[in-house]
Amino acid sequence: MSFYIFARAVVRTILKPLYRIEVIGAEHFPKNGGVLLCSNHIDNLDPPVVGFTCPRPVYFMAKAELFKNPMSKKLMESIQAFPVKRGMSDREALRKGLKLLKSGEVVGLFPEGTRSKDGEVGKGLAGAGFFALRSDAHVVPCAIIGPYKPFRKLKVVYGPPIDLDEMRSNKVSAEQATEVIMAEIKNILEANRS
Repeated sequence: MSFYIFARAVVRTILKPLYRIEVIGAEHFPKNGGVLLCSNHIDNLDPPVVGFTCPRPVYFMAKAELFKNPMSKKLMESIQAFPVKRGMSDREALRKGLKLLKSGEVVGLFPEGTRSKDGEVGKGLAGAGFFALRSDAHVVPCAIIGPYKPFRKLKVVYGPPIDLDEMRSNKVSAEQATEVIMAEIKNILEANRS
């Protein structure tokens, strides 16, 4: 955890002034309990930016390829990332994510699974809905509003937790839950563009 705190401070020091990052809605973020943090994905810098703007430490899923090299594996683990194979059918990653959520941690996901080419919110993968339905975690939507251009303002907007209790009790599909999450991210994005 100590390297994570150090890395987070370094990233904040460099990126916050460079991209004039404005954080909106951090007060919505639950102070306790498991949180599934779902954000749109527009740039490779999204994970560190969400990581330092989030009020609590975040465990991110990262593509398994980043864990193949021993050096990058060590770095990924030290910043609380865990591997997931593309396509979200990786049982080990799903188990790890659920375990973290159930133990009260924050798990960060980019449900689209890949970066958006045009800055618009794309279709989310079912993994987000799976975690949302299978855990009792708060589900917090987040929108990163770019572009990443030096000294141009970048916004990171956290919305209030999405109430999925009815969806959980009605046993809806993971795909349906993901659609609700993605719609909320899109609403935040559209409401805060300027």
